[in-house]
Amino acid sequence: MKIGFYTSTFNDRPVEEVLDFARGSGFDAIELDVGGHIKSPDNVAPVVAKARERGLFVSSITLTGNQLDPDADKRRDLRARTSAFAKAVGEAKVPILVIFPGRDNTVSDDDNYKSFAELVNGLMAQTSASGLYFAIENWPGPKNDFAGTTPAGWQQLFALIPDKRFGLEFDPSHLIRLGIDPFAALEGVKDRIKILHAKDTSIDAKRLQAVGYHGSGWWRYRLPGDGLLDWARFLRLAKSYGFDGTISIEHEDSDYGWPGKDLNARKEGEQKALKFLRGMLNVS
Repeated sequence: MKIGFYTSTFNDRPVEEVLDFARGSGFDAIELDVGGHIKSPDNVAPVVAKARERGLFVSSITLTGNQLDPDADKRRDLRARTSAFAKAVGEAKVPILVIFPGRDNTVSDDDNYKSFAELVNGLMAQTSASGLYFAIENWPGPKNDFAGTTPAGWQQLFALIPDKRFGLEFDPSHLIRLGIDPFAALEGVKDRIKILHAKDTSIDAKRLQAVGYHGSGWWRYRLPGDGLLDWARFLRLAKSYGFDGTISIEHEDSDYGWPGKDLNARKEGEQKALKFLRGMLNVS
């Protein structure tokens, strides 16, 4: 497996600086953020070339946004942008484009799933020549209501999108705070894992007891190894399912400069996570 990181942690820094840091720290790969480090589809090839010149494998390009936005104009514009990025990412021979389903709360749950599946099936038809993979990260969104972020939601999507070029950027941190067993969840989608996000979650049991699941302040994202997940077991299971792709660190740990605070602390966090994951791969 390769180890990289998602560049959104350094969206305030020039992409060349971020890539130099990745190379100098010993990372194998990089996950590039649209908006932060790739401004337009025309920008894909030049930025990817810069990464490859530094010996970095570009694991994926990630485009955030609500693909099911209830505002018809916003939804249309994002989908057109997604189509343009899919073409550019495929032509640059980057293997994966990561997107987010989102949700439209003005229509039924089934209609949300059907609409997103229609989008993805169309994108896959558009990119059949390049063979581009599409993945969704299982982030529940700011209101914890995004489609396709739980095991049941995944299976609903997979029934509508049978082509296995579509799958998951599997992030265990979100499952932990939702009360979902990440190991059982991983087993259930073992043939659909395109990339792993390395992020952990810690839970303050005392605070949770005081405010309950709908309260705030009882959980937070941590670097791998500083939360609740047994990473050796998690990576061992992924290996046993045939996963040999990229583990992409998504650093959102406030103990290490996130979000957008002390730059050296953010770098230290990435390096700490890299060292930890290398060790876990050796024992898993």
